[in-house]
Amino acid sequence: MVLIAPLACPVRSCRQPLEPVGRTWSCPNRHAFDIARSGYVNLLQPQDRRSLHAGDTAAAVDARRRLLAAGIGATIVERFVERAAVLSADAASVVVDLGCGAGDALGRLQARQPVTAVGLDLSAAAVDSAARRFPGVTWAVANADRRLPLLDAHVSVVLSLHARRNPDECHRVLKPGGHLLIAVPASDDLIELRHAVQGARIERDRVADTIAIHSGAFDSVEHITARERHTLTGDALRDVLRGTYRGERSSTASRVQALDALDVTFASDILLLRRR
Repeated sequence: MVLIAPLACPVRSCRQPLEPVGRTWSCPNRHAFDIARSGYVNLLQPQDRRSLHAGDTAAAVDARRRLLAAGIGATIVERFVERAAVLSADAASVVVDLGCGAGDALGRLQARQPVTAVGLDLSAAAVDSAARRFPGVTWAVANADRRLPLLDAHVSVVLSLHARRNPDECHRVLKPGGHLLIAVPASDDLIELRHAVQGARIERDRVADTIAIHSGAFDSVEHITARERHTLTGDALRDVLRGTYRGERSSTASRVQALDALDVTFASDILLLRRR
């Protein structure tokens, strides 16, 4: 049983439910948002836009997609999706992915079971790619740092795979007892590459801070770590850097170009929180 995605009108004075009508999503107050040819809807409001080209660039999206297609990062995505599948086993589950990127997590989840899935990202390039690859998901351009274009208490599971999230908004859209599944880079994630490019092996544990930020409205349920290691050559190394923005910094350009081959650790801490 796949339900209509619980989108809400993003117009500040409205917030009414949106429904798909022809080639638009429309609300009772007659606000309408066109569905792009690839299948996504842009719900980004002027006050939510940081720039004319907000979010990930097409180059960053393509770099991450090439890496995953080569199996780099696949262990982490698979562990994340496995946990999400358990949480959304009910046929009536609604799953929302914040910072969905090119849609791999939701696409893999829906391939396992027919959940009602919504992917949100600030990058139109990322959402366009996701919509072309996974047409069975509702994709929307939106700023997850601000108010989410979702109805109150309609979501079963919120996902955040290496993406930003707003704890108050996650609490608002989740049903009581709903779950927030978060993946953050582990302390040794890309540590060899960071040392080669930045000249330091600084390890930062994000788990305690992430749990603390959500502690006002969520209980911590579970913590697992997914880790993999690859020997990467020049093009793949530069794709990792493009996907994490480090390759775009002029101060590191010469070090990036000098890289030939390197053993690199990919590691994520996966945290499961429950809404009170």
